[in-house]
Amino acid sequence: MPTIRPRFQVTETPEIERALRLASAAWPDVPRHELVSRLFSTAAAELDAEREAARRDRISAVDFTAGAFDVAYAPGYLEELRTEWAE
Repeated sequence: MPTIRPRFQVTETPEIERALRLASAAWPDVPRHELVSRLFSTAAAELDAEREAARRDRISAVDFTAGAFDVAYAPGYLEELRTEWAE
């Protein structure tokens, strides 16, 4: 089908062949070019989900540790420390 969109070739390596075989089993009666498209979409969605999960984990870790070191310094510690600085 004619298109103005960029195209690329994919060599059918053993990994690609396996992916197409799995896609064919998951989506029977779907043309080969559509299998490739679905594989790309599925992989992109998985990568997005992994990135979002990692972001949530980082936020959770920050929230969990927020304020954890408040007991390490007495109230007014920073102000007292600043009085020792040369002016």
